[in-house]
Amino acid sequence: MEQLHFVDACTEEHFRAMSLIHALGWRDTYADAVPAAYMAREITDDRWVKYFRADYETGRCHGLLLYRGNAPVACINYGPARTENYNAGSASTFPNGAYAGWGEIISFYTHPAERGKGYGGLLFEEAVARLKAAGHRNAFVFVLRENERARRFYAAHGFAWDGTHADIPFPPDTICVDLRYVKAL
Repeated sequence: MEQLHFVDACTEEHFRAMSLIHALGWRDTYADAVPAAYMAREITDDRWVKYFRADYETGRCHGLLLYRGNAPVACINYGPARTENYNAGSASTFPNGAYAGWGEIISFYTHPAERGKGYGGLLFEEAVARLKAAGHRNAFVFVLRENERARRFYAAHGFAWDGTHADIPFPPDTICVDLRYVKAL
């Protein structure tokens, strides 16, 4: 059996692996919720590379991958809660000001072919432990209401919906709902 190990994302190869896992996750998870035209246009394999690179360069958030041998199987981005309008210029403006000082799981995906093996849980718990070690007493993660599997996963890891939500528009005419799940660390 190939050994599992965590890798802090810091190279172009890491950023590309994370972006691909995100794209595969989106295409698999949201196929019935997000318009196909939006997915085809926006969810490219390299869509997130520049964001992961910028996060690394600025230290804004941390990327972490879980590898099985030489194969990346899951990735997560975490850090201090984004209290600025992280969707500036879009129709979505989820208010985060009241969550200053919290930790945030910013994005989290397991490669669709690797789900059900416990990899996501290992990676998620590592990121939560790192948030706690960084001094955060609470953490949150956003999850689309339409993503029942992820909602069950977060609940199984002690997170619960705090009642806040925001509409997330996907052109031309689809609205999904983002829910904030929280946990005391």
